[in-house]
Amino acid sequence: MAKIPSHMAKFRYWKLTIEEIENVTHEEDKVLNWDIKCIKEPEEEALFFGVFLYKAGTPHDYESKKGITYYYNNIERSELPSITKFLKKRFGGNESEKGERIFLEGSKEIYSGKEIANLAKELQEEFTINPIITIELHDTTQEKLKEWGYPEAKLLPIPT
Repeated sequence: MAKIPSHMAKFRYWKLTIEEIENVTHEEDKVLNWDIKCIKEPEEEALFFGVFLYKAGTPHDYESKKGITYYYNNIERSELPSITKFLKKRFGGNESEKGERIFLEGSKEIYSGKEIANLAKELQEEFTINPIITIELHDTTQEKLKEWGYPEAKLLPIPT
C-alpha cells in the first residue's frame, strides 16, 4: 500500500461500481460528498446526468442549498421532468433550477454505501444508464478505509 503523508485529510474514490460501493461500511459522518454519474449510450455523445450530494450543501448563488442535486449534459430538457420526479418521489425536497443543475432543497440525505448503491441501481434500471460512483471522505486513515472495504486501486488522495 502506498503511504500517504499524514497531512492528507481527504480521500476520494472514483470510478466505483455499484457492487464496490454497496459493500463498503464507512462511518456516514466521514462522507463529504458523493456523485453518481449516469452515462447514456453511446458514450461518445457525452449524454449524461449526475446525481450528487454535498454534506455542507451545494453552492447556489451566494448560499448553500442542502439536499440532493443533479446536473445534466447534452440531455434534452424534455427528459428532465422524469429525472426530477424520480428523485423527488424518493427524497422529497423543494425543486429549483440554476444553470444545468436541479436542486431538491431540504430533501432526504443519504450517506451509506448501501443507500448510494441502491440509488445507482434504481437510476440504472429507470433510465438505462451506466452509473459511475465517486465518493469523498475526510477525517479518517487509509487503514480505516481499507477496513471499510474501499478498493485501494481507486483511491485519489486530495492534498490539503
